[in-house]
Amino acid sequence: MMAAALRGSLVTLAKGLSCPWLQPLCARSLSLTASQNSPDTPPARADSTFKVTMVPGDGVGPELMTAVKEVFKAGDVPVEFEEFHLSEVQNMASEEKLDQVLSSMKANRVAIKGKIHTPMEYKGELASYEMRLRRKLDLFANVVHVNSLPGYSTRHNNLDLVIIREQTEGEYSSLEHESVKGVIECLKIITREKSRRIAKFAFDYATKKGRNKVTAVHKANIMKLGDGLFLQSCAEVAELYPKIKYENIIIDNCCMQLVQNPYQFDVLVMPNLYGNIIDNLAAGLVGGAGVVPGESYSAEYAVFETGARHPFAQAVGRNIANPTAMLLSAANMLRHLNLEYHSNMVSEAVKKVIKQGKVRTRDLGGYSTTGDFVRAVVANLRHRPTH
Repeated sequence: MMAAALRGSLVTLAKGLSCPWLQPLCARSLSLTASQNSPDTPPARADSTFKVTMVPGDGVGPELMTAVKEVFKAGDVPVEFEEFHLSEVQNMASEEKLDQVLSSMKANRVAIKGKIHTPMEYKGELASYEMRLRRKLDLFANVVHVNSLPGYSTRHNNLDLVIIREQTEGEYSSLEHESVKGVIECLKIITREKSRRIAKFAFDYATKKGRNKVTAVHKANIMKLGDGLFLQSCAEVAELYPKIKYENIIIDNCCMQLVQNPYQFDVLVMPNLYGNIIDNLAAGLVGGAGVVPGESYSAEYAVFETGARHPFAQAVGRNIANPTAMLLSAANMLRHLNLEYHSNMVSEAVKKVIKQGKVRTRDLGGYSTTGDFVRAVVANLRHRPTH
């Protein structure tokens, strides 16, 4: 009865929240044994496990997922994965497989996935399976928290900024056609509804996380109607949040400013294509695609993935991929599931390995393998003091 009462109160609370991406977390059935302990206290053995959909993806994705499974097993994390292999380049993609993945994601409401590589060849279908997954689940908000890792120095240290990207429309609408021979028209879709929705998400995120400024990134000086509508929508939403400073910046200037002085930014919100570019640029500021976690939200679902989406196909089977980004994404997933203790355990173990500097994969200037890194993380899990 106590568990039912807690779930009921959480659902009631969720309905009153103005930010829809918070609602699934509150409405989800939570384990009392996990939620009643402080983040630093090992919980009693959970009476049930959380089911999570896992899509390894292409390139080094399967190797990174193996790293997640090994760390979770060593940390006794109460999560059970439902694994599905969906790949266009490995001939493991079909409508049936896509439906299976979607059914699992809808049932579990939480997923962890690798990059599903999109072939450049046109084979009669413009929308990739990656895009179709996002659209069918309405994963409209992608969040990438770019944070410097203590112990690994780059040109800019102590960075802490968030990139929020609308990812269901814009240039990724898959609306292309050849109007006359040799002339391709590609349609960019911007709507007031989705522009306001992502702007509200960004301001709600800033409010919840105690951040001070939101910057809208655009190219409204050239795309006066499309990006103009996005910019207008952001400005309208900004008026509802007087305590948060609002600015806007043109995309090309934003790239230069990020390289010269990234400390001026706090939360950035932008349409689809710009977000893809800025995610990767910003990841390069703190160590590259291998170290930055990411996550995507709809009103009901949450999908955790690396922040800079690269299959890193040339590293397949060589045991050299950096699992940091995927492990930190997995830790964020555990926090979303309210498994605070396990989330902190995993993220602190990963960050400790990097801070110690003895085990470094090639992308961070070292010679360690993926396996070396995972073993070091597991060792730090085991040496975590118990209470």
